Amino acid sequence: MKSPRLTVDGVIIKDKKILLIRRKNEPFKGKWALPGGFVDYGERVEDAVIREIKEETGLDTKIARLLGVYSDPERDPRGHTVSIAYLLSPKEGVPEGGDDALEARFFDINELPSLAFDHDKIIKDALHMLSHGM
Repeated sequence: MKSPRLTVDGVIIKDKKILLIRRKNEPFKGKWALPGGFVDYGERVEDAVIREIKEETGLDTKIARLLGVYSDPERDPRGHTVSIAYLLSPKEGVPEGGDDALEARFFDINELPSLAFDHDKIIKDALHMLSHGM
């Protein structure tokens, strides 16, 4: 029996800017994306998102709240993945690319580059949640 793979994505918004990474590997090599990745077996999703952000951006973060679950079977060309997305707050530090990220930097939320996966939808949902005080 096949099952979807579990991933996490982290949304960090600071001063009307959002943190993105430029992907080092396929799929979407060279495109911008939210930091995130696969959950390891035996790992809590909350720990996975903090770990992935640290690995890809060098930043320590804390979870502010659950944003949503994204399960469209077509969201990842490698196969069916389900992503749990979180809003996070950064602690001190300057982002820099690491692990699967060529670079990491903040973009103005009104001037985002073309994004990988369904990350435009995740960001739209995050901005909606924040603007409505949810």
